[in-house]
Order: sequence, then C-alpha cells, then structure tokens
Amino acid sequence: PKTDIVFLKVHKSASSTVMNILFRFGEMHNLTFAFPQGGGFQLYYPHHFLAKFVQGFSPMSPRQFNILCHHMRFLQPEVQKVVPSSAVYFSILRNPVQLMESSFVYYKGASAFSRVRSLEEFLSQPWRYYDPASGDRHYARNLMTFDFGFNPDGDVSPERVQLMLKAIEASFDFLLISEYFDESMVLLKEMLCWDLDSVVSFPLNSRDSSTKSPLPDSVVEKLKAWNRLDWEIYTHFNRTFWERLDRLIGRERLRREVRALRQRQAELARACLQGTGSVGPKDIKDSSLRPLQHGGARILGYNLKQGLPRELERTCRRLVTPELQYSSLLYKKQFPPPPP
Repeated sequence: PKTDIVFLKVHKSASSTVMNILFRFGEMHNLTFAFPQGGGFQLYYPHHFLAKFVQGFSPMSPRQFNILCHHMRFLQPEVQKVVPSSAVYFSILRNPVQLMESSFVYYKGASAFSRVRSLEEFLSQPWRYYDPASGDRHYARNLMTFDFGFNPDGDVSPERVQLMLKAIEASFDFLLISEYFDESMVLLKEMLCWDLDSVVSFPLNSRDSSTKSPLPDSVVEKLKAWNRLDWEIYTHFNRTFWERLDRLIGRERLRREVRALRQRQAELARACLQGTGSVGPKDIKDSSLRPLQHGGARILGYNLKQGLPRELERTCRRLVTPELQYSSLLYKKQFPPPPP
C-alpha cells in the first residue's frame, strides 16, 4: 500500500469525506501528517502553500511527512519540501455549476455574495459585485482553478487553458470526480493499492437538501461562462478519469467493485448508525460529533448506536467524526502537549 500522499483538498467537492478516509488510514498505519502550524485547520489558505506553514518543519533539518491533506493553495516546489519524493499526488473535482451553487450558500458572507439575494442576481451583473482585488474573491469565481494555484481571473484562450491543464497533469498522478464518488473510491483503492475497507466512508460535511435548489438552464450557462477555467479543468479531467478507469479496471470489474463498496457501506451503516443515516445538527446527540455550521448551509452529521462493542465503536466513531475534531485529535497524538 502507498503511504506517502498529497491530497489537494478542493473546496466543496466531497473533499472532507476523502480527508476522513486519509485520516483513518494514517491513524491505523501510524503515519505522520503535515499539520498546519499550531494545529490550525488550513495551511494559511488562501496564500500559496509554503513549507514553513507546516508544524514541525524547519529548513535546517527538513522533516518529511507521510500525508498532506489540509486545505491549501497548491504550490508544488514548496509541497515537495515536506513530503517524500515518492508521494502520490491526487485531488477531487466537482461540476463547477454545483460547486458554485454550494459555494454561494456556504460562503454567503464573502464580499462578492454579501450584497445579493440569489445566485441569479449575482450572475446578472457579476462585475458589479465581484472585485478581483478582494482577498476572498476566489469563493465567487473559478474556485478549483484558484485552489490548484492559478489565477481565477486568468486568460481563457485555448493556449492558456492547455498550459494550465498540462501543468495539472504534470503535478498530479490522478484526479477523482465527486459526482462519481464510488467509482472514484474504486480508482483510489487501485492507485494506492489499498483494500476495500480503507476507502469505505459515510458522506461528511454535506448539507441538508432544504437549502439546495435546482438552477434554471439560463443560469447554468452563465455559471459555466463565469467559471470558464473551472469548466475546462472539470471537462478535461472528467474525460481522462473514465479513460483511466477503462484502461486499469474495465467497466465489468468497476461495476462489481462499486457494488461491493456500496454493500460494505450499507453493512457498516446498519452496524453503526441510529436510524437511516445523517441527521440535522440539532438532532446530533453527541456534541463531539457535531460538524461546524457555516454560512447559510445546514451541515448534517450522525448518531451512533449505543452499547456497541469497543472495537466496532471505535471504527464507527472514526467514520463519523467531523474533520475539525478528527484533525485536532490526530494533531494531539502527533504533537502531544507537554505534561503539566
């Protein structure tokens, strides 16, 4: 199994669920994580990543870590200072239309969104509300492009787009697609030589459907045009994702593996969870399992069954622990506080 991993955690793309998979694998195999300085939750995002943002790194005695997976704005020469040269690089993408709809609800306080009532209103005159000079502009335009380290207001000529796609291909071993999450997990398992249980997950940091609304076609077209660079990244890597699956696994085995993964997840859900699945924040009984609520979204969580055997309880708890709590827990394990 591969144990040196860089995961670029792109915003609002099922990346918290992938992060939980990496946390569990790392914890189980006693791997080290490149944590943000002081145990924070982001690597000084939205600044480009620098090695010095990582707790325990110093240029004098550069220390390398197994897994880098907290939010960052990608900058490969700096990333290479904190992970072994053998590290596998991957990320996950989401259709920019749904991505921006999610971003709008989640980052409603961002300067570009704070004065509009709806996404339609923003898209009717984006330049009236969007300021390329504001520090939080990336939440409102080409968010994936930004997270990969490029300029979200950059030139969209075919030549520039090709250069950007080539640069991403040169840096990353593969990209997953959040709309095909189970297929993505089968690919992840294949690329990292992991077993099925290592890529099992429950959706984390997802919002309840009451805040989601379908977008009219006219808005969808405006969204694609406004997020043109993201759209180019997504369509290109969605195509290569399927090409890779066909080449490595084939559709027949893919169907079998997806079925096996879903069966295992259903089995664990029956064993671990009260009720049928996720619940609203007010209904989560164990406060240590409550996810952070953000913007206008209602972020769902889980209740575990009572009285589970110890080993199963531990497995179940790890599957449903929200990312901030899990990150803090692993940070304290890796950097134990000095005894009082």
